[in-house]
Amino acid sequence: MVSPMHAYPVVTVLAVIEAGATRDPRDAEGLAQLTTRALAEGTRDMNALQLAERLETLGTTLDTGADWDSAIVQLTALASRVDDAFSVLAEVLRYPSFPDGEVARLRAERLADLAQLRAEPRGLADVYFSRLLYAAESRFARLAGGDEQSMTRITRERIVEYHARYYRPDATALMIVGDITVDDAVRHASRCLGDWTGTAPTVTEPLDVQRHREPRVHLIAKADAPQSEVRVGHVAVPRLHEDYFPLVVMNAILGGLFSSRLNLNLREVHAYTYGAHSAFDWRRAASPFEISTAVETAVTMDALREIQIEFLRIREAPVSEAELSLATSYLIGVFPIRFETTAEVAGGLANVEIFRLPSDYFDRYRDRVRAVTAADVLRVAQTHLDPTRLQVVVVGDPVAIGEPLAALGLGPVTVYDPADDESPSSAAALSSFSAS
Repeated sequence: MVSPMHAYPVVTVLAVIEAGATRDPRDAEGLAQLTTRALAEGTRDMNALQLAERLETLGTTLDTGADWDSAIVQLTALASRVDDAFSVLAEVLRYPSFPDGEVARLRAERLADLAQLRAEPRGLADVYFSRLLYAAESRFARLAGGDEQSMTRITRERIVEYHARYYRPDATALMIVGDITVDDAVRHASRCLGDWTGTAPTVTEPLDVQRHREPRVHLIAKADAPQSEVRVGHVAVPRLHEDYFPLVVMNAILGGLFSSRLNLNLREVHAYTYGAHSAFDWRRAASPFEISTAVETAVTMDALREIQIEFLRIREAPVSEAELSLATSYLIGVFPIRFETTAEVAGGLANVEIFRLPSDYFDRYRDRVRAVTAADVLRVAQTHLDPTRLQVVVVGDPVAIGEPLAALGLGPVTVYDPADDESPSSAAALSSFSAS
């Protein structure tokens, strides 16, 4: 995909590869992310220092990463240096060296990140929400970046094998944005990648069903915690869904904006929190819908009660015209701001590729948002927000909040002790509370 933007004297080149975390083998979760991080640690012809010096000469940095659905390799350089930029990106993409020492360092960094996740309530809440939301056999029930056990299984040889298997031309799309013509973009791509051969495996999407079909409360024990980290939600719909635009508007009204119902209720009216938020974590597969906040231990039950009220209220009656106008005006107004740079435009085009969106997606975006009605918002809330499947994850003090949580009637309460887990992605039940 080529997008000429001659007002800027730079060009962004972004490669999207079908090599996201959903491709990880069952015993080597985190392999996709570790592979992408290791791409920048040297190539067939340059060690890590030489690669860094070449990027510095170009006045750029190399960005690599992997989410659930894809991996990316990206750089932005002056249009006058586009020859070198293409050459560097192609070499990194095709001929990484994956030095043993650098792989070991990256693995150690991941282990340090996991240790921090264990210690920090916000991280624990995010980890357990994902872990307990999807069926145990789903890839989504395990950390995208892997855990301690999977890190011990990821060797340089496995990274080399993963790269050779998935980094193939038929699994790669190229976004070229900036001060360049279509003909020149094709010429540079052909020069650097035209002789690239090989076929990637057929994409198989992961299982995306919810683990528990009934409401449940999962209490992650954090003794004497002064605050409770709260997550509430369930598995929703894929990114490529006919109700996407009404869902975006609905979420903006419920918890996506500062002026949303959740934030005004929990922050402005009750002063329970500094902020409450809701979001869809969009993926190709069925994506999570999540409400998140942090509150003082003493008001945990009150905050959860208000969250439930707002969750149900948006399903019961149409939103006001003022709420609808504010949400749609905001979404329409910020749309151009999201695409001010060549890198942002390249990222937008990458999303079209990753989520297999229609080619006119951006042309029609504002019209589609503008067309959403209050009736549409009510319909998608009633259709896609399901109180009968709500999962509640709370990281907090079980002594202080265990019995009151059970009394709320949001579902049976199970307590987990993260200190006894073999990894942050496991979830061994410690005990349970039941409503009396």
